[in-house]
Amino acid sequence: MEATVLTKPQARKIILEAAGLARKAQFGKGIEAVYKLIDHLGFVQLDTNYVVERAHHHVMAARIPDYKNEWLTDLCEEGRVFEYFTSDAGYQPMTDYRFSLPVKEAFKNQSNPSTPAENQLMRQILDQVERDGPVMVGDFENDRQEASTGWWDWRPSKVALERLYFRGYLMISRTKTFQKVYDLPINLVPQDTDLTLPTDEEYARFVIKRTLGALGIASPKEMAWRARRVKGNLVKKELQKMAQSGEVTPVTVEGLKGPYYMLPTQKKNIKLSNEVFILSPFDILNVFRHRLKDFFDFDYQVECFVPAPKRKYGYFSLPILAGDTFIARMDAKADRKQKVLIVHNIHFEDVDLDEQTIAKLVASLQAFVKFNGCREITFTKSNNKKYLKQIKAGTGS
Repeated sequence: MEATVLTKPQARKIILEAAGLARKAQFGKGIEAVYKLIDHLGFVQLDTNYVVERAHHHVMAARIPDYKNEWLTDLCEEGRVFEYFTSDAGYQPMTDYRFSLPVKEAFKNQSNPSTPAENQLMRQILDQVERDGPVMVGDFENDRQEASTGWWDWRPSKVALERLYFRGYLMISRTKTFQKVYDLPINLVPQDTDLTLPTDEEYARFVIKRTLGALGIASPKEMAWRARRVKGNLVKKELQKMAQSGEVTPVTVEGLKGPYYMLPTQKKNIKLSNEVFILSPFDILNVFRHRLKDFFDFDYQVECFVPAPKRKYGYFSLPILAGDTFIARMDAKADRKQKVLIVHNIHFEDVDLDEQTIAKLVASLQAFVKFNGCREITFTKSNNKKYLKQIKAGTGS
């Protein structure tokens, strides 16, 4: 099949449309917009970092006006959305539940064998949950035999609970303080949910379609990455079959080394609203850093994983997108006690911003302050005094 040829600007529009960032409220408003967004992306990555509001809520708030955190909780409690660790920990629509089963099988079959003592502890915990109901790590005594050597040094009961979760014997819900509650799938999965284990071919095709739906344009490597927990998966093999049958469309992007693919139903004539979005580092748009560099000429990484002396922009800098251009990155922290959003550093890229874009940035900053439960915003430094002065005037800081 002949490849579709795209310029980089055309490719960026397709990518942003797929990510839900072509315009404000692309999926509407209210709790149904939250479900539509999760159902469209297929996966919203969860992260525990709480410097600003957690990543999964940030993804929603960037796209859904007046987003409320409890909407995600409500969807989980209604059984429309569930949490699981596929490529990473995240939220998925319950309609995709059966496609989490190959990952659970992989954790059962591909993990290091458990010791007899670990197997016994898992059986005891599972018996307890079946008998007495949901449990939390805190429900178990500190059963560590030796002193902890760091945050990664889990207690045996924590290890057992997580293994039961990864292998599908338990599922997770969350308390209001984001603590995990472990329960049986039968109590959290609606009765009419399809529990059929997909074939290897079905699973591969599911991953391909889901990845292309969320990324707009993707490489075979990116699609295979989404299925990396399942060793020996058929993603690359099925991708070739789907390309030959016309179920996916080969794409050539001018100036980039492919191959790339997209769905044949993908719109190509897309108009951007040129809104300004403050994004999470774990947003679907930012997960593959190489894509930011290739398609958007934006060199980005999350510096919370970088030793402090080597950080250039700050601990948790947030990418800021205007239209199809990344205009800045902002290292911020929510002081929830004082209700102040502290911007340690807002670093602007080498771009010229007009008054309209600055005004949209100010509006996005004000919405971000409110989303983080703050009332004020303060700025410590910036590499562009002119833009900072305009922003301070607009936000009244």
